[in-house]
Amino acid sequence: MLKLHPEILVKNGQKQFAVLPYEEFVAIQERLADADDLLELRKAKRAEGKKRSIPLAAVKRELGLK
Repeated sequence: MLKLHPEILVKNGQKQFAVLPYEEFVAIQERLADADDLLELRKAKRAEGKKRSIPLAAVKRELGLK
């Protein structure tokens, strides 16, 4: 779990903004990007359905890669 250390800014007695250390902001951005990638992968897999796939090892052999 990501530990956050926000500083809450208040205006007229109402919470208005949360300020985070830059490192925590970057960590949140990275996790959101990872989550978005996962959603896109799942969407692509659903779109492919039961289509036949080729294992990575077979593709590497076919291309002459190690």
